Amino acid sequence: MNPMRLTLILFVLVVGLAACTAPPDVVEVTRIVNNDVPVTVEVTRIVPQEIMVEVTVEVTRVVEVPAEVTATAVAEVTETAVLTPTVAPTAEVAQATATFTPGATYTVQPGDTLSIIAGKTGVSAEEIAAANNLSNANIISVGQELTIPGWSGEVAAGDSPAPTESSQPTQPTQPAAPAGANLLPNPSFEEGWYFFNGVAEWQLPNQWQLAVDEGANNLSPGSGGQFYRPEIRVLARADIPPAERDMFLFNGDHTIKAFKGDAPTNFSIFTDVALQPGTYRFTASFFPDAVSGYVGSEKVWNGDPLAAEYRIIVGGGGTGWQSAPAGRKNTVTHEFTLTAPETVRIGVGFRNRYEESNNGWFIDDWSLQALTTP
Repeated sequence: MNPMRLTLILFVLVVGLAACTAPPDVVEVTRIVNNDVPVTVEVTRIVPQEIMVEVTVEVTRVVEVPAEVTATAVAEVTETAVLTPTVAPTAEVAQATATFTPGATYTVQPGDTLSIIAGKTGVSAEEIAAANNLSNANIISVGQELTIPGWSGEVAAGDSPAPTESSQPTQPTQPAAPAGANLLPNPSFEEGWYFFNGVAEWQLPNQWQLAVDEGANNLSPGSGGQFYRPEIRVLARADIPPAERDMFLFNGDHTIKAFKGDAPTNFSIFTDVALQPGTYRFTASFFPDAVSGYVGSEKVWNGDPLAAEYRIIVGGGGTGWQSAPAGRKNTVTHEFTLTAPETVRIGVGFRNRYEESNNGWFIDDWSLQALTTP
C-alpha cells in the first residue's frame, strides 16, 4: 500500500473518532403546524332600505269655474283664463270657448213648421221647443220669434235666408175677398197632393202642411208611452168602400185619411193665409174613426169622450182641446178678428190618447170666410 494513501486514511479515522467523542450540539427546531382556529369576526352589512319622510308641501290647486259670458266677451274671457300672458291657450280652452256659441232669433215664415226650421238651422225641433217653452210643439204662428239655441244665424244651404228685422214678412196688400168666398187654399183637397217633407207615409193636399208630436204621452187618463206618427193619405172616392163613402166624403171626390193602429197619436194639419183686417169664421169637418174593437166586420166606436179630441188653430191661439165624439161627422166653427193685415196659420190639431184597434180621422170640406171687413 502506498504510504501516502495509508496516512490519509488514518487521518480520516482520527478525525471521525474525535468527532464522536465531542459533546452533542443542541439544535432548536420550530415546527409549523396548520390548524383551524375559530375566530370571532365583527362584520358590518350594508342593507338598502326605503325611508318615508313626511314633508309639508304647499300645493296650489287650479279649479275650473264655469262662467256665463256673452258673445262680445269671448276674447276677453279667453285672455283672463290664461294666467300667464305668454302661454298660449290649450286645445281644451279653445274648445270650451267655442261651446259658448250664442243663439239667434228666427222669425217664423209662412209654411214653416218646427221640423222645417230644424232643417234650416241644424238645431233639433225638440231643442227649439224646449228653448221657447212651447206648450204645444206642433203649433207655431207666422211672425212668431223663436230662440234657436246654438244657432249662428246662417240658414242651411238650399233654404231661404233667415229673416231679419228689416226683412219681416210683408203684409198682404190684396183687396178684401168677396163676401162668402172661401179664403182657404185647396179647401176640399181636390187640387192634388204631395209627400210632406218627402215622407212617403205623409201624403198631404197641396198647400197644406203637417206637424206631428212623437214625444211622451203624459196625458192622464191615457195609455202612456210615446205618441206615434200617423199615416196620412189623400183618398179618392174610388179608394173608399161604397158603404163608407157617405160617411167619410163631405164634399167633392177626395178626403184626408189619417190613422194609426194600437198607438196614441197627436198631429196637426194647417195652412198659412194672408188676411186683411176684419172678422172671420173658420169651419172644419172631420169624422173620428176611433175604434175600440170589432164584432165580426162591424166597428165598435170608442164611446169615451176623451178617445178623440181636437183643437182649432188660429195663429198662436184658437181653442183648447175638446172632445170629438167618435163614429159620426163633427163640424166645428171658430170666429176671430184681426185689427191689422196679417198672415195667419189656420188649421186643426187632432189627438188620440189611448191605444186602441184604430185611431183614425177622415177630414174634408174646410172653409174660411170673412164676416166683416173695414
